[in-house]
Formats: sequence, structure tokens, C-alpha cells
Amino acid sequence: MTTPTTTERTGEKRRRAQWPAPAGLILLSLIPIIQGAFRLTELTGGTEITLQNARFFGSPIPVVTHIVSGTVFALLGAFQFVPSLRGRRAWHRIAGRVLIPAGLLAALSGLWMSLLYALPESDGKLLLVFRLVFGSVMAASIFFGIRAIRRRDFVSHSGWMTRAYALGVAAGTQAFVLALWIIFVAPTDETSRALLIGLAWVINLAVAEYIIHRGTVRSARGARRASRQKPI
Repeated sequence: MTTPTTTERTGEKRRRAQWPAPAGLILLSLIPIIQGAFRLTELTGGTEITLQNARFFGSPIPVVTHIVSGTVFALLGAFQFVPSLRGRRAWHRIAGRVLIPAGLLAALSGLWMSLLYALPESDGKLLLVFRLVFGSVMAASIFFGIRAIRRRDFVSHSGWMTRAYALGVAAGTQAFVLALWIIFVAPTDETSRALLIGLAWVINLAVAEYIIHRGTVRSARGARRASRQKPI
């Protein structure tokens, strides 16, 4: 029986270290995905129409589009944070061709619903403003990401798509923030709920900016190291 070499053990550790982040993102995404699946079941299963869900039955295409595209964007996007996959050009290119339209559909359908669906009783104008602002930022980030990749600016492309993904999976963070507030502080009202949901978007953007900054620093260090190694 052969034993693994030090190089093999190191490689295995590195492969394992790549997965906690995407696994965490998938777990975070499960909250809105389950909620979306429940909503689709309502729309297709003959559920009784109430004041809370009447807007979805009256115009189901935007909400179905939002759920399906958002699910694809959240799940497939998590694998873009696996370095070994991201380094494969074929994988990254094919995944990107799915992720970009999925992300745009998720953002634009969300904006459509915010503008044209009747506001639920638990929501208000402040939350509406937050949804319009962050939904627009998500859509704009994807557009900037498209422009960057056309210019072959891979660093900017990665940054903009990271921001878009962070905003796209914020529903999971919102669920955690709201749950923690209700458990440890108090039930939410219209204003506190809006502020907490807005805070979740800000948290995700802050994490995205940290990841982008860390990647930029690593790239700069790699470039300096490569320049030192070039023969004179």
C-alpha cells in the first residue's frame, strides 16, 4: 500500500480549502430558494388567493422569472468562487454566459415587481426605495461587468460581477438579520424591517468589497514577484 506524498497531501488540502466559501454561499442561498419554490407551488398548485399573494396570481410571469433566474444566479454563481473552476477558461466562459442573463433577469424582474406590484402591508415606501436602489445597482454592476469583459479588463469584470452576486444573494442575509433582530431585540415594524433589509444589502456589499480588495492586493503582489524574477 502506498502512502500519499507531501505534495499530494498539500494538493488535497488546497482543494478542500476551496470549498467552504461556495458551500456557505449555497447554504445562504437555500433560504430564498426554498421561499421561491414555495411561491411557485402556490402559483401552480391551486392555492387560495389571498391579499398577500393576489399580486402574484394577477401577474405571475415576473415573479416566476425572478425566482427561476435568481435560483440559477445564486447556485451557479457560488461555483465561480472555486479557484480551480474559475481558472478553467472554458468553464468560466460557459458559466458566465448563463450567469449574466440570469442575473440581469433577476435584477430587472425584481425592479419590475417593485414598481408595478401593489405593496404588501408589511412593506412601505422606504423599503421600496431600497429595492429600487439596490436592484438598480445590481443591474448596473452586471452591465459594467459586460463592458469590462469586452475591454478584456478581467480584474474589473470580476469585481463588478462579485458586487452583482453579493446583491443577488442578499435575501439569505436578510432572513438571518431579521431573525436575529426578532429573537434578540423585538418584533419589527415597517420602518425597522426596511432598515434591517437595507442593512443586509450593505453587509453583502461590504463583504464583496473586501473580497475584491483582497484579490487586488494578491494580484499586485503576484505582479511584483513576477517582475523581480524576470532576467535583466
